[in-house]
Amino acid sequence: MNKFSKNRLLFCFSVILIFGCTKISDEPFYDLSPRIELVEVTNETVVQFIDSIFVTILYEDGDGDLGNTDPDVNSIFVKDSRLENADEYYLGPLAPAGEKISINGTLNLKLSPTFLLGNGTQENMVLTIYLVDRAGNQSNTIETPPITVLKE
Repeated sequence: MNKFSKNRLLFCFSVILIFGCTKISDEPFYDLSPRIELVEVTNETVVQFIDSIFVTILYEDGDGDLGNTDPDVNSIFVKDSRLENADEYYLGPLAPAGEKISINGTLNLKLSPTFLLGNGTQENMVLTIYLVDRAGNQSNTIETPPITVLKE
């Protein structure tokens, strides 16, 4: 093998070695603020005090800080359009403690049976849902289709 061929081979090997060992990116795959998407609402008509509402949502978070180890800190917020304030729900950590990794998955929420606020035989409501991560970043909000609450 001549000197030119050896140098060419050494150059090609060096290029492969450099690019083969370089980290592609330290950047998270998703945005640092959580993002959610509505998948399904089960029971769009419920009987007060009896039927639960089930909501399935997709989530993604760039640094994996969704959920909390402290059960007194809530991360899921669900606002009934008929009420002024949101109900808050606990969410355990969705990634290992101390890890900064991009995560995604599905959350299945079972909401407590609701009730009529007025004296009628039925009411309609829409649920608005969002998440807050440990850094205080709020996700986008999603809304359910109208849900009808019936008197038993």
